[in-house]
Amino acid sequence: MTSPALLLVGHGTRDEDGAEAFREFVELLKARLPQTPVGGGFIELSPPPLADAVAELVEQGARRFAAVPLVLVSAGHAKGDIPAALVRERERHAGTSFRYGRPLGPHPSLLTVLERRLDEVVTPEERAETTVLLVGRGSTDPDANAEVAKVARLFWEGRGLAGVETAFVSLAAPNVPDGLTRCALLGAKRVVVLPYFLFTGILPDRVAEQAREWAEAHPDVDVRQAGVLGATEELAELVLERYRETEQGDLRMNCDTCVYRIAMPGFEAKVGAPQRPHHHPDDPTHDHGHGGHGHGDHGHGQHGHHHDQSHAH
Repeated sequence: MTSPALLLVGHGTRDEDGAEAFREFVELLKARLPQTPVGGGFIELSPPPLADAVAELVEQGARRFAAVPLVLVSAGHAKGDIPAALVRERERHAGTSFRYGRPLGPHPSLLTVLERRLDEVVTPEERAETTVLLVGRGSTDPDANAEVAKVARLFWEGRGLAGVETAFVSLAAPNVPDGLTRCALLGAKRVVVLPYFLFTGILPDRVAEQAREWAEAHPDVDVRQAGVLGATEELAELVLERYRETEQGDLRMNCDTCVYRIAMPGFEAKVGAPQRPHHHPDDPTHDHGHGGHGHGDHGHGQHGHHHDQSHAH
């Protein structure tokens, strides 16, 4: 049996540099897999839309797809929006099937790249007196925010740092200024703001700007800004690992604390909620708004909870 096509799925960004970084990463993976059809698209905001990427691969003869979400945490996009979009593409192209890979993090390879970004702004001798503020995107999904906290704890282990705190740039507390204030109140004299983002974009730029503003108001604290993860060799290998898992592994997201499965305080209405694909402005064949096929749900209502196959296979 031939290998499935690799379909990279991104959320999309209004930042052209960030979107171009995704597109360049797709080209990098094409070069790594010359015998495998490879494509990539976004579910909203940026070209190309996912629909165009799938259509191009279908024209090349692809019928089996392994979709890898290019996201770091299992938030609403990974749990609902992307699987629902894959259902829509399966219905558009008769005879196709989609297996859905896991989000990228947390993973030791990502910790390796985070450490490299840290080393770009502090020396090994400075680590013992350095506190890291790991900044995630932020989500209305408590499980997703908890994953960022897990990465922060894993990054703290064994690296000789004074500590690692967590903050978010949107939708969740603490925000970047509050996170920096927390570090200072804990006694930090040097803080490295470490963004937990794949590529450049509006939100990582906002993290850097908020950190600069806080640092100007607190000259007694040495605040240093690290870079985003970027299209590294480790990221490419991790995507290939997630690709291979779709054929070989038992793929399940973390269902134990999923807001669509478990009634969590303040989020009870989300249990079993259907998930519908985003509308992409460059995809004229879909109706406007976030409406869509109700049966492309997250998998905790009528379709069980096996995220890898229940939505789109």
